[in-house]
Amino acid sequence: MHFVKIAIELIIGFSGLFIMTKILGKATLAQVTAFDFISAIVLGEFVGNALYDKNVGIGSILYAIALWGLLIYLVEWCTQKFRSSRSFLEGKPAIIIRNGHLDRTAMKKEKLDIDMLLNLLRQKSVFSIREVAYAILETDGTVSVLKKSQYDTPTMEDLSQPKKSVYLPITIISDGEVDWENVKEAGLNEEWLLKNLRLHHIHNYKDVFYCEWKKDEGIFIEKM
Repeated sequence: MHFVKIAIELIIGFSGLFIMTKILGKATLAQVTAFDFISAIVLGEFVGNALYDKNVGIGSILYAIALWGLLIYLVEWCTQKFRSSRSFLEGKPAIIIRNGHLDRTAMKKEKLDIDMLLNLLRQKSVFSIREVAYAILETDGTVSVLKKSQYDTPTMEDLSQPKKSVYLPITIISDGEVDWENVKEAGLNEEWLLKNLRLHHIHNYKDVFYCEWKKDEGIFIEKM
């Protein structure tokens, strides 16, 4: 009987959550806000505890699902009805690369470091910051990218050009720290690095926020 009770509660909890997601709609599910994230954790914890806590019954599960569903619905209604509430309830996009340059103030505000940014860009098939004209951190944590014209999707005329070799960019400096393993892997050395930094009027590694090297395009530097 214990297993039967767990099965019934699990089925009812699953059905309730499924119905709630159907009511809220696909658009809500596609954009997970901070409130939605909290809701998912709370509901998941509640349904999980209900399976093993004898003091929590089926009625409590359905009540919790209905109440949280109502709260999420009210939040969505407010954002649809009152435009001014959207930035507070849903957050707003942040421009983290502006006109080809990293916006460190925006990155710091969004708690986004250079490694996280590179990861998000790779998910958009962008392997180098130099390819990006603008990058916007959306409210759901994804990044929208507008590439520079020379890196944008090629036209039919471009496709008639001879194929070129493709090279991955190698991170040389991140947050003022040199990755000497990457320097060695790229076949470079400290003398080469110092020479290129001096060409950009930089005399200390700590003055470099981000530096990468690409075999066919050379060095790319973002200062502190």
